[in-house]
Amino acid sequence: MKTKILFFLLACVSLNTFAQEEIPVQKYAAHNKGKFFVMWGGNRESYSKSDVNFRGKDYNFTVDNMSAHDKPKGWHVDYVNPVNMTIPQTNLRLGYFFSDHYSVTIGVDHMKYVMTQNQIANVTGNINLPADQDGSIYNGVYNNTPVDMSQGGAVEGGMPAGSTGTPFLIYEHTDGLNYINTEVSRFDDVSKWFGLPNIDKVQINLTEGLGIGLLYPKTNTTLLGKERHDDFHVSGYGVSAKAGLNITFFKHFYIQGELKGGYINMQDIRTTTSSEDKASQDFFFFQRIIAVGGIFRI
Repeated sequence: MKTKILFFLLACVSLNTFAQEEIPVQKYAAHNKGKFFVMWGGNRESYSKSDVNFRGKDYNFTVDNMSAHDKPKGWHVDYVNPVNMTIPQTNLRLGYFFSDHYSVTIGVDHMKYVMTQNQIANVTGNINLPADQDGSIYNGVYNNTPVDMSQGGAVEGGMPAGSTGTPFLIYEHTDGLNYINTEVSRFDDVSKWFGLPNIDKVQINLTEGLGIGLLYPKTNTTLLGKERHDDFHVSGYGVSAKAGLNITFFKHFYIQGELKGGYINMQDIRTTTSSEDKASQDFFFFQRIIAVGGIFRI
């Protein structure tokens, strides 16, 4: 009887030891469901050419194949200076993992769109301003007519102080081209591809996502000598797709690089102080983003 009891106890101890050896320690980074994250970074942008229509009480014309570019700040302290954080081209995103592989986010892509001033673009339409307005010097009928966008002393960023010229057009979304959007993204841990032994120390993820949102620009336009509209305005919508690489350190901190492209359609852009004056355009964009962030459970 004693022998049977001893054998039973030894079997229990052996099974318990075997179970402990077989059950691995669960890594914090192995599961994402229920985690929140925040991301902040900077970007560079490229834009396709765009046909931009300008219309108002006494004019309606289109600038064909307008070229534009971004307005980079470079590596600058303003990216982390709370007073000036909205001056550079930035990306802010808040998100939540509703499963181990999928997250939903809301964010703002603060881009900047600057019409290239040193260009000659074809203009089609008509301008018939009252003779007492400075912009009446551009009155006429345009039929695919080449127009120098730098005429009248126009320069990027606005007319120089003390300038007496009347520019045909200065056109920028520099305060900025604000794409307020929501995204659904997928994350996949690929640390094993790189032979990383402990994902709680360093983890590498691939991420892809789709987004949709509204455009809320503050458009800086000097148009035919008119006073510009200087306020934010919901102007249209955008859709986007992205792919990126996420490197997480010590479970909670990460750096993420993304390539993001999309389509923007704005049919209600405010250009002057008159509500009758509007512009419309659509174009494609391509962003290169580098950001830092944190991921945690509450």
